[in-house]
Amino acid sequence: MRGILRLQLACFWAVLIWSDVSFQHPQTTDRYQYTASVFAQLHPTEMRAVRTFMLSQKHLNLSTAKSQTLKKNYIFLIQLQMPKKHHVLSFLRGTGCVPRRNAKVVIFFGAEPAPNVTEFIVGPLPRPTYYHAVPLRGNRPIKYASRPTTILEYTLIHEKLVEVTKPATLLLKESSGFWWTNCSDHCLTFTDVAPRGQRSGERKTWFILQRAVEGFFLHPIGFEILLNHESLNPQDWLVEKVWFHGQYFDSVDQLVWSYNLGNVNISPLPEYHSEGLYSSYTPRGHFQSRTEIPGPRLYQPQGQRYTVRGNAVLYSGWSFAFRSQATTGLQLFNVQFNDEPIAYEISVQEAIAFYSGHSPAGMQTKYIDTAWGMGTMDYELAKGIDCPEIATYRDVHHFVDTDQPIRHKNALCIFEYPTSVPLRRHFDSNFKGSFNFYGALEGHILVIRTTSTVYNYDYLWDFIFYQNGVIEVKVHATGYIHSTFFTPDGVNYGTKVHGYVLGNLHTHLIHYKVDLDVAGRFYTW
Repeated sequence: MRGILRLQLACFWAVLIWSDVSFQHPQTTDRYQYTASVFAQLHPTEMRAVRTFMLSQKHLNLSTAKSQTLKKNYIFLIQLQMPKKHHVLSFLRGTGCVPRRNAKVVIFFGAEPAPNVTEFIVGPLPRPTYYHAVPLRGNRPIKYASRPTTILEYTLIHEKLVEVTKPATLLLKESSGFWWTNCSDHCLTFTDVAPRGQRSGERKTWFILQRAVEGFFLHPIGFEILLNHESLNPQDWLVEKVWFHGQYFDSVDQLVWSYNLGNVNISPLPEYHSEGLYSSYTPRGHFQSRTEIPGPRLYQPQGQRYTVRGNAVLYSGWSFAFRSQATTGLQLFNVQFNDEPIAYEISVQEAIAFYSGHSPAGMQTKYIDTAWGMGTMDYELAKGIDCPEIATYRDVHHFVDTDQPIRHKNALCIFEYPTSVPLRRHFDSNFKGSFNFYGALEGHILVIRTTSTVYNYDYLWDFIFYQNGVIEVKVHATGYIHSTFFTPDGVNYGTKVHGYVLGNLHTHLIHYKVDLDVAGRFYTW
């Protein structure tokens, strides 16, 4: 009894000291919501508190994200830093205090003599008083050239591409009908591919020029540029290679010179017409279904059969905590069935796509989607389409490449729906034209869903809970394909999906972390 009392007093003072909030014993609050709170994503007020605290550290010389220079030190990312698993398990068992709540902060130090990327742990929340750098394995710094591309850098890249292609304006007009200078509704845009180079420390990217129309992913014009943008001074960025309609050139000027001499073979693209655009999502053609009659809808005659409290969910014996991580996406923690531990964590970790192709951009494309902030691409869900209208919706907040938390309204949904397949059933025939009995159980499942629109692809992430104790994870890939310009040799690397568009062969790898507790809990230090 004395040990329990000492623990409660210790937790009491820990809460007072580290959180500066009044102490509440777990038994006075909802048990599931209380325990799930240790996994909850950072609240916007916590994000702002962390940012304010780090900006107050004058020796870090931090600027704002909006500062219009790459030579700056600034906060790129703020997200929850998960406490050690053994601390969380002690808390969940009631033998330990609530773990200190900390944030992970990623800072781009671009104004330093040796630019670098450094991760910090900041806490305790909600009122930070300390921070320290996270040591990396082997004490090797993160190379600055390996950092994600920011909004500002993309803006500067666009300006550079406009500048370097200006001498090719006539060529672009005659070959594609689109250009960049004074282009009105016939402007160009671009898609960048990764990796950005062939060696560690490089920052060289192939850019695919495209018509800036709806579904521009399907409108490559056969013009690709390799731009070296490693320098923090955009004036030093250089074009290292150009690919145009199957031919390589050392510069845009060399391409224009060859074109003017008639040494470049081109196949002019079809004239652009905004009506009936093949890449548009506007419905067209004849639908076999009767579109004037609404399709089936879900309804709940007597309300929801699941409960959502904060970031805790309870359903038909299941209980779990959820959050959306800025870098990776949807994560579930402390998954239990009938109060038996099933998994400490089940979470999305990565989505990778490897491409083949005949053009340099196609053959080099190897997308690692967390580098594009996969978890921050969870935009608002359309009720009745992305999720049922009766679903429970939750907002998601992120702090990535910004000066204030960004809110994505209704970016996560939770709903129950019938499987239309019995969970179990039996028809017991008497073999005399009748039956002895029929027994069955309706099949229902609970789904928690978010999306990630990583440029052209839209991923729908589902975690599905069955009433018989089964968990299923599922991802739906939709959106637009990643395409390149079609050349005769392109048929070896994909399929011709339109007159001048190649759908490149590729493969997807989806990575999950599954920390099972089926045979007992195990510590992960």
